[in-house]
Order: sequence, then structure tokens, then C-alpha cells
Amino acid sequence: MQSTVAAGNPIFVPSICLVEIIYLTEKQRIPAQALSRLYDHLAQPDSGLLLASLDLRVTQALQEIARNDVPDMPDRIIAATALCLGLPLISCDGKIRASIVETIW
Repeated sequence: MQSTVAAGNPIFVPSICLVEIIYLTEKQRIPAQALSRLYDHLAQPDSGLLLASLDLRVTQALQEIARNDVPDMPDRIIAATALCLGLPLISCDGKIRASIVETIW
């Protein structure tokens, strides 16, 4: 990821990921510091991280990902965000990796 940013390419963070991180910190599955660190990086214009909104284009791309292939809605939204941006997704999720979305992991 550092080499991607160093090459001048942004890394997009789907907005639904922020919601998921809040959920995971509330369940104490990840440290609360993870959310504050992500907020800090997103607030820095030179961090290389950009927030990708859940917008009309993402919802249209969502229809291209079969619910049977990726049944979990947040995962489907994340996959649709990558699909609509035309970018590979960093994911180890087997269902997403088996879908039409290009993945890296």
C-alpha cells in the first residue's frame, strides 16, 4: 500500500468500511484506536487515502454483483465500490474473491 501511495496513486476507502470499523470496535473485535487512526489519515490530504462515498454509481454497480455470490450486504457494497471505480479490491474474503470483482491479497 505504501508503494501505491508513493507512486502517487490514491487508495480508496469505501465509506461503508467506516461503519464496519465502528461496529467492530463496539464489539471489541478491533482496537478503538483503529478508527481514530483511519479518521486522522483520511483528514490528511497527503495521506493517499480517499473516502469513496456510497452513491448512485455504487448502487448501480451493486446490481452487477449477484447476491448469491456475495450475500453479506456490507461486503457487497465494498465490492461494488471497487467495481464502480474500476479498481482492484484488497480482500481475503473468499466470496468476494470468487465474484466478478478483481481482488488483491
